[in-house]
Amino acid sequence: MADDASSNQRSPPKKHSIDTNDNNISRSSRSSVDSQRPKPPPPPPPPPTPMTTTSGIPPPENARRYEDLSRRNLNRLSYRRCFCYFFVALLVLVTLAAVLVGIFFLVFRPHKPMFSVSGVSIAGMNLTSSTSLISPLIKINLRAKDVNTFLGLIYGGGSAVEIFYDAVKLGDGELTPFYQPADKVTETVTTLRGTVIELASSTREDLKEAENKGKVPFDLRVKAPFKFKVSAVTMWRMVVTVDCKVTVDKLTLSATVITENCVTEDIAVL
Repeated sequence: MADDASSNQRSPPKKHSIDTNDNNISRSSRSSVDSQRPKPPPPPPPPPTPMTTTSGIPPPENARRYEDLSRRNLNRLSYRRCFCYFFVALLVLVTLAAVLVGIFFLVFRPHKPMFSVSGVSIAGMNLTSSTSLISPLIKINLRAKDVNTFLGLIYGGGSAVEIFYDAVKLGDGELTPFYQPADKVTETVTTLRGTVIELASSTREDLKEAENKGKVPFDLRVKAPFKFKVSAVTMWRMVVTVDCKVTVDKLTLSATVITENCVTEDIAVL
């Protein structure tokens, strides 16, 4: 027993062996974990240094920018001034025009012209033929009266004259341009033409019946542009609209006007 105890005391302590493979695996796993970790953000850039020289004088780049800004401000101011001048000039012109119009109406007191129909001749409306197509040729003797004492009237182009029977347009034409002195009556002849107009059977029968009775009614509409003239001064352009109710005894060249009534509507400024 003593020998066994002495042998146990003399035997050296056992050493634990380290596995190198396990160490390598742990190192590789650590490196992979480290690579997966997010990288810290880069440091912020340093603040910009002011573009000034050591002597306190701005560099040439700043001087150029200042000049550019100054020029832009001057351009804006000039544009605003031009706009203000234009607006003021326009306001002055509008005011002067309104004053002139007021003076014109107060001094001369213009009146709208009066119209009447003095004669009608009709061709191309043969209602006894077998065809329902007609091509009317109607001449209207139109009298225009200038009731103004000091204002003449200048009738220009762009007028329109139309004639209807029961809302069916039979022809149209234009007034011949003319000048009418103050307080005068002018008679003009206007030719109205209609091309290949097909009448409904009811309208055709109504026309026949009206002609047999000796009373064929027509609607005549006139739209005439004109200008007032005072001595050598011509005023702005206006337009007058006239609505006439005309009744004739027959549909021939020798037709006679039985009744007529023309109403001049208000004058409109063009």
